[in-house]
This record gives sequence, structure tokens and C-alpha cells, in this order.
Amino acid sequence: MAVRATVSRFPIDADAQENSGLPWGVSVTPFASKDENGRPPAYGSDAHLLPRCEHCWAYFNSYCDLEHWAWTCALCGTLNGLSSKAIARFSNPESCPEMMSSFIDLELPDEGSGGEAMQARPVYVAAIDLSSSEEFLELTKSALLAALEALGPGSLFGLATFSHKLGLYDVQGPIPIVKNVFIPPDMEGTLPIELEDVMPLLQFLAPVETCKDRIEAALETLRPTTSWERTTAAGQGIDGILMGGRGFGVAMEALLNYLGSEYGSIFALARIFAFLSGPSDYGAGQLDTRRYGEQYASKGEDADRALLPEQTPFYRELAAVAVQAGVCVDIFAITNEYTDLASLKFLSIESGGSLCFYSSTDDSTLPQDMYRMLSRPYAFGCVLRLRTSTEFKPGRSYGHFFPDPQYENVQHIICCDSYATYAYDFEFANNVGFSRHAPGLPIVQIAFQYTVVVPPEELSSSVSSSRTEHSLKRRLRIRTIQFGTAQNFNELYDSVEPEVVLSLLVHKVILASLEQGVREGRALLHDWLVILTAQYNDAYKLVHYKNGASGTSLVDVAFSQCPQLQSLPRLVFALLRNPLLRLHEEGIHPDYRIYLQCLFSALEPSSLHCAVYPVLASYSTPDIQAYPRHSLSRAALITSGSPIFFLDAFTTLIVFYSSTADPTLPFPPPQDCSLRTTINELKQERCITPRLLFIRGGRDDATAFENYLIEEQDVNGSGLTSVMGFVSFLEDVKQGVLEYLK
Repeated sequence: MAVRATVSRFPIDADAQENSGLPWGVSVTPFASKDENGRPPAYGSDAHLLPRCEHCWAYFNSYCDLEHWAWTCALCGTLNGLSSKAIARFSNPESCPEMMSSFIDLELPDEGSGGEAMQARPVYVAAIDLSSSEEFLELTKSALLAALEALGPGSLFGLATFSHKLGLYDVQGPIPIVKNVFIPPDMEGTLPIELEDVMPLLQFLAPVETCKDRIEAALETLRPTTSWERTTAAGQGIDGILMGGRGFGVAMEALLNYLGSEYGSIFALARIFAFLSGPSDYGAGQLDTRRYGEQYASKGEDADRALLPEQTPFYRELAAVAVQAGVCVDIFAITNEYTDLASLKFLSIESGGSLCFYSSTDDSTLPQDMYRMLSRPYAFGCVLRLRTSTEFKPGRSYGHFFPDPQYENVQHIICCDSYATYAYDFEFANNVGFSRHAPGLPIVQIAFQYTVVVPPEELSSSVSSSRTEHSLKRRLRIRTIQFGTAQNFNELYDSVEPEVVLSLLVHKVILASLEQGVREGRALLHDWLVILTAQYNDAYKLVHYKNGASGTSLVDVAFSQCPQLQSLPRLVFALLRNPLLRLHEEGIHPDYRIYLQCLFSALEPSSLHCAVYPVLASYSTPDIQAYPRHSLSRAALITSGSPIFFLDAFTTLIVFYSSTADPTLPFPPPQDCSLRTTINELKQERCITPRLLFIRGGRDDATAFENYLIEEQDVNGSGLTSVMGFVSFLEDVKQGVLEYLK
């Protein structure tokens, strides 16, 4: 569990927090195997015996004062009695993880046995769009073949297709058989028959280890439905417009009900992989994609606001059905059509799944992403709870979870991997703040309860008699952190973590964009930097007034007195140039913007930093790095004099050979060189597979590389280069500071 705060020393009171201009909060990656410093938790058992505070329900931790018969809660100061079991447990402190470490992971006892091993069998269902192209289906087949390689023994796999009909495949016989049910075209329609009556669920879900060849054979039979077949079935739709034949909404609803009927008896968690080649345009849940062509062109309509909200609650409501059914839905949209991911995204992110977007089948990393997703460990049925000491409290929470309907500051996460990250704002509980003299320091405690599937090879022979049986383990992971307090602004600014500040800012501007439009999100970000700069200048007494006026030259917009703040203007500039916040008229596709919102709001701070302001390094040869980090400008390329540049933009990796590079340098870099080793390491540690491009300056089209050189681009313009990019932005911030300080 990695936890990082925007400031390592907390503001002393509400006035200090307000006047600093800094966001105050933490990012949390609960299922990360180590903390932010690379340390693993102390493991143990009997989590149910861990004492809890009678007042605030915090867990006993290494910061608590322990007496013979009682303990004092480090969060609220309540004196609690100890049970006889706890006294016996604590009599041998070396065997108690909670006394040895502030980061623990304890096993909870089984709540029952019976059919548990059967329940633990992982279930995967592929739902494939046949209202598509041959290229789409070839890519999907490749992805599912990669997925089958990643699935362990004991897994169950089901194959379904959808268009104007829903197809279920039986692959357990000698040849694959498909049974189809026609989807009613009307907006309120449901399937005329239960899927269980079409094909019993255990006939549909095939064991991967015995049916793998037949699943692959079934995939080879997939063909796109013809346009004649679709239009004949679909007929005339709304206002006489010819409708398509992609009944995605009805198909998902039916599959969720189909699987949900056996939740807890056949499986503990099921995952649906939904492969989409375009918008849902048939039956219940159909989306009117004409709004992309009409609304933003209509008079007075702001496209950057009109295209971000959902147009129907259908998929948000379907996500609630998925949660109840114990099903996580991953959506893979492979399309350059407007698909309205703004409406579809809720089905994936609120059920604990991923939303992946590929604009082309040509260079898609879908097969690699599928294999990577299924190869890494994940937890499910997770509950996340953050508690604080009494002086402050959690404010808003951010991330792909759904809040508990009953308890405050409790979040449920259906499926969580080691990359998934969440964030919290803090606010003071009163006007007093933290005491400057009392020994009590701010404390944050994060509890994460989760279930993992233990594969058969990890079970002893005494536990499992069959190699295909899986076991469920419920665990409780707790991290308790004590922070310092800043006695003045110098201490506060010196303790800033710029990457975590960026993470909180991204969450806030995404929220502002969704509620008030992209322009409002941009304005919020710009104003924040102006206010921070003004507060910093005021705190360090850098602006001096002469005859009631101040000179612009006296405003320090580079934060020269505080190294920890110096990267923030560049990060804000880069975020304003990012497609996440660029305007519709610059050619930003609304589905791509939604994809970035979903991606960025789940990234841990270091990855997000890389995605917003890419790392540009230079190399003298493929084996010798010249400089680890340059600014993203043409000037940096020219002045470095290096022949090779490597750019890491998180989703894309680019190796660029300058036009003046020695022609004897090997291109592309050889597999055994230092640069290739770096590239391979980066690809391995990513949550998604980055695209890798090799470009030779002067020979190849270098646009993909040059687009990342943002510092000479106009922050508000078309992205065309000018001599006044980042420089003019800082000048604009300086003017804003002077206006603010008047």
C-alpha cells in the first residue's frame, strides 16, 4: 500500500492551509505490494483479534500507547480496555505484526467452507461485437488467444457475441455450437427468453484447461454480420433514421443476469470482456450519436461541455446490476467512430473494470494489454476506509469506486489491481488546527479489506485434493502514518510533493470539466497557479510596492526560493496542453478525452507525471546516456548536441535520431544496448502496453515526436509553434498575480 501526501508536513491550521494555495490530501494505491519507499508489510493472521477503538473504530497500531490492561488510541486519544485474548497476543510482541510495524497485512478467518473451492473458480466471459469489420475481429481473436495463455488452470471461459442478436457458444462438445436469441429493437425491450433456458450456464462456461483448443476453434468461426442482415433486422429507427444493429445494452444486461444467478455458487468474481467496434445503436441502451454532429454545431452550444455528460443513465444503472451480480466489466473500444464513452464508461469503472480505447486496429496494443491485465494479481470484494486523527477529516474522495450507502468515508471496489490509485482531500475539523506544542502529531490510517484467489499450485495437498480447485483468502491490510506539521510557510513549501499535487489537481479539473465544461476546468487550473504564485510571493515578501504599485519584474513566477515548487508551472502548462483539457476545436475527439479522464484518474502520481509532462532523455550512443532529463522544447534538442533522444510519454515511447546523427549509429537501437534495456524495463512495469516508435529526423515523419515538444506551443491556441509558448504563459501568470495582489 503506497500512500503519498501533497505535503509531508501538514499545515498547522485552516488559515495556513488556505493561505498556502496548496491542495492538501493523499494518494493511495491500496493493493501495491510495497509502500512508497519499497518496504513490504508485516504479514500475519488473526486479523479479527486486532483491537479497535471504542470511539472512532480505528485499529490498534504501533503509534498507540500500550499498558498492561489497556491501550490509548493514537487517532482520538480514547483509553480502551484489552480483552484477555489481546493481552495474551501482546505478551509476545515479536509475533505481533501490529506491534512491529505500522504497515501490516493480516489474514481473516474463513467465514465458511462447504462449496468454497467451487465458488473460487475464476470466470471470464468474452462478449464480441459482430457489427464490425474483419480487422476488428482479427484483433479481438489475437487478444483472446493471448488471454487464454494467461488464464490459469481451473478457470472457466464463456464466449458470447452480439449484434442484432445475442449468441452463446457451447464449446464443450466435439464441435462449437452457437445458439442465438434475437434482440428486440425497441428502447424498452428485453430478451424474450432467459439465457439459462437457451443454454445452461455450466454448458456455456467451459474449463479452459480441457477446452482451450475448442475455444480457439470457435473464435476462428467468428464473422461480421453483413450490413444487409443488420439493416433488415434493425429497420427504421428514431425519426425515420436507419438504425444500426449493435445491441450492446441488451446483451450486457442479459449476460449480467445470466451470470448473477450463480454468484456465490459457481464463482466469487466474474469478468466480462466487452469488445466494441462502435456505439450501442440498437435496442435498450441505444445511444444517439447524432449529438456529436449536431449539438456542438448548434448556436450557443459548448461542445466541450455538451459531449462530456452521459445521455442516458442506462449504463450507470447497469453497473449497479453488475456489482450485485459480482461481475466486473472491462470495455475495449476499438473504433474511430463516435461511440459516446461518456455514457458507456460507468459500466466499466463503477464495476471495477477498465475502459480501454484504441482508435485503430493497425497499431493496437490490445493483445499485450489483455495478457498483462490477466497476468497480474488482483483483489476483489474490496472495502477501503480512511481515518484521521481528530483535528482534521477526509473531504472529497476520488477514484473508480462506489461509496458505501450507509457509512461515510467507506468505499467499495469490486476489482482492484496493484496499480489502481485513489485520492482524498483533507480539511480541518475545526478552527483550532494542530497544536504547536502538544506531542500529538497528525495521523492517517487506511484500512483495506480484500479477497484474493489462491491458485491450486499454492495450496498444500492437505487443503486441496484436486489441482483445479482454487481457494479464497480474505485479508486486512492496514497502514498507519504519522506526519509532521509545518510551523511556517517555508517549512510547508519545502515539504511539497509536486507529483501528488498534480494528481489532486487532475482529479479536481476532471470533476470541474464534467460538471461545468472543459473551459471551466482550464480556468480553474490557471487560477490555481496564479493564486499559488501570489501566496508564495507574499509569504517570501518578494513583491514590494512603490507608491501603491508593484513592478512586474519583482514577481517571482519561477519559485526560485523554493526548489520543491519549481516544477509546478511546467506541469500546469503541460496539463493545459494535454488533450484532457484542450478544446474541441483543436480536434480532440470526445471519446479520447473520456478515455484519458478514466486513465488519468486511476494512475499513481509518478505515472501521471510522466503522462502529463513526458520524460525526454538524450543519448550519445545507444549504450551511453548523455543527459537524463531535458525540457520539452526544440531549443533543448539543439543545445544538447546529442544524436539520440528517448521520450517516455507513458502511453507512447519514442526513440528519435536527430537529422545530424552520425549515420554509422545503428538504427533502430540493437536489442542488447542500454537504451533497449531501459525501454523493456519501462514496458514491463506499466499498467498498459506503451506504443514504441522509432523515428529518424530528416527521413521519417517526425510529427509524433514534435507534438510532445510543447514548450514553444501556445497554451490557448491551435498547438502551432511560436517563439512564445511557455515563456508567454509565465508572463500571463505574472500579470494574473499582480491583478490578484492589487
